[in-house]
Amino acid sequence: MRRRSVLAGGGVLCVAFLSGCALPVIPKRPAPVVADAMGWIRHDNGRFVLYLPRVEMGQNIATALKQIACEELGIEWAQLELRLPDTRDIGRVRATVGSESIKDFALPLAQACAALRNAILTGKTQANLGVEAQNLKPLRVLAPGGRFVGATPQIEHGDAIARGQTLYVADTRRPGMVFGRVLRAPASPELDARALAMEQAAARAVPGFVAIVQDDLLALGRSRGIGIVARTPGALDRIESALATRWQVDGSFEQADIDLAVDIDRRLATGALANRIHGDAIDRTSKWDVDLRFDIPLAAHAPIEPRAAVAEFDAAGELELWVGSQDVFYQRDVVAKRLGLAHERVTVHGCRVGGAFGGKTICTVELEAAVLARAVQLPVKVQWTRAQEFRLGFHRPPSSHRIRVRLRGGRLDQWWHAFSSSHILFTNAVVPAWLQRITDVIGDDGVARGAALSYRAATRRTEFDLVRLPVLTGPWRGLGAGPNLLAIECAISECARVAGADAVQFRLDHIDDPRLARVLRQVAQAARWNAPSPPPKVGHLRGRGVACGIYKSMSYAAVVADVEVEIASGAVKVHHMWCAHDCGRVINPDQVRAQCEGNLVWGLGMVLSDRLPVSTGQVAATTFADAPIPRLGDLPSMEILLVDEGEAPSGAGETAIVASGAAIATAVRAATGVLPGRFPVAASDLQTALRRVV
Repeated sequence: MRRRSVLAGGGVLCVAFLSGCALPVIPKRPAPVVADAMGWIRHDNGRFVLYLPRVEMGQNIATALKQIACEELGIEWAQLELRLPDTRDIGRVRATVGSESIKDFALPLAQACAALRNAILTGKTQANLGVEAQNLKPLRVLAPGGRFVGATPQIEHGDAIARGQTLYVADTRRPGMVFGRVLRAPASPELDARALAMEQAAARAVPGFVAIVQDDLLALGRSRGIGIVARTPGALDRIESALATRWQVDGSFEQADIDLAVDIDRRLATGALANRIHGDAIDRTSKWDVDLRFDIPLAAHAPIEPRAAVAEFDAAGELELWVGSQDVFYQRDVVAKRLGLAHERVTVHGCRVGGAFGGKTICTVELEAAVLARAVQLPVKVQWTRAQEFRLGFHRPPSSHRIRVRLRGGRLDQWWHAFSSSHILFTNAVVPAWLQRITDVIGDDGVARGAALSYRAATRRTEFDLVRLPVLTGPWRGLGAGPNLLAIECAISECARVAGADAVQFRLDHIDDPRLARVLRQVAQAARWNAPSPPPKVGHLRGRGVACGIYKSMSYAAVVADVEVEIASGAVKVHHMWCAHDCGRVINPDQVRAQCEGNLVWGLGMVLSDRLPVSTGQVAATTFADAPIPRLGDLPSMEILLVDEGEAPSGAGETAIVASGAAIATAVRAATGVLPGRFPVAASDLQTALRRVV
């Protein structure tokens, strides 16, 4: 989010009322340059230290950036010590989001390491090095046949994870540390909620009780919280039960209200949508060859590690925070502002994160820990429960899509994609309603991600509406790219069917980008697309689907999926998936494959399991039983083909999600003759549809 872009064109209007409204802390996103990178790498008596400028959250960027540093420095793996981000050790870097770590940080780091290597060779071992303009051609990381780049060394932190050593926030222990929790009403933070009464005497009588904390800073959205602190984590549950807080909640909503709010046909009936991606004029009166609707629900990030933070004030009133966040500097900025502290009095230590997927970008549990630590003057750890993760975090917004297409001579002629969703970058978890109404005018690039059509068509119209929902929504792996490409690629396969064309060849006939065509051809060849499929088991139907896409105009993926559907039950089983992936120069093949595999699973979940239920004014899920994720037994065998033709390195973290879900959905269509329109695909719905077509 760029404040300048939010206010541009409306500065006079905004100034008129901003004086009475507090802007939220805006994340800062400086572009990394060599001058910054000089502060990431240091040398002393033959030992090198790399201060990791990215958050390590399972993508193993620590390993990849260490490979780059060792390659460029020409040193042994053991000579380089890697340290996790800390706000006092390096200058500000932007949040770890958007698959940007290799794309934007690899070359500045390599240039800094090259400058350090050259300085050491000339005897400069004690000075702070200046920044020198440098040609990229001499960089070792760009040359073929490197010792570390393109190899697969041992994963950084791998041994520590296996041994249970201190890496994550939950591992952090401080002398005299106590444990905190903030209690909230059973309601969405978008609803006004406050405590009416509580049994404080009963709570204070619980062994291990430390404090009850009432502070306005414990508000989350419109939900005002009550803090409790205990000597042990187990005592928190007993104190919460004894406190027996009675809550006042103003308002409520149900699942039907969410569905109605984003219903695309309802919004189209009211007139033009507010935001355009393609703006060509479309004839809305003639008959459409393809007319489809897709509904994709609210979904959780579901990290295995619930978010946590540890806060400690020293005798001088300076604050240290240990966090599992995607942006340690944003945590510092928010906590410092809310507590009225100077930035230099707040130090934030980044820990390894046990899964984030866009969900750990804002300040929640970190502020809770700081407020409780200030109140009790002891180090405090706050760790959300799984129920809090589901009910208080922000989630992938639901979206509703209508795609209408006319063909001419077997080619795309008129393409119209209209959809409705809720905010992603301008999340209501941070942005107040008055400011979000302003952002509605300029759109939300997160919602729009992936919606630009990658295929030739005579006329293209892509438009969308944004609606603030009574649940928190925000960034989710790939932002809008997963849901948008799921709808688009399903529609493209349906266009191929109507045209009587092969789904792969139809795409190739409409693709101008050679890299997109390249990954599509490679995955089709690997999957033997034109070869007969194995016969299904008795009582089953078998089908194969394909999809492809571009992520952020920088990385490419194509996927083929084989599925089987049990006729009697409608149950879908994905047997095998092939993925061709092009993210330019590959630093660590094993880790890129791992990212691809993870994204294939995200796509599988998006089509077959991901749904976050809503009931009585809140997210209804409290465990993974209520919001299931794919299990090991659900996963297919996978084959990953890495396409590296020498282009500059780009992002691998989220790319394959642009194709994985649609490949599965179109495979279901090929097997059953039924194209899913409502996700996740319910076996009961498919069973009912099969009775009509089988």
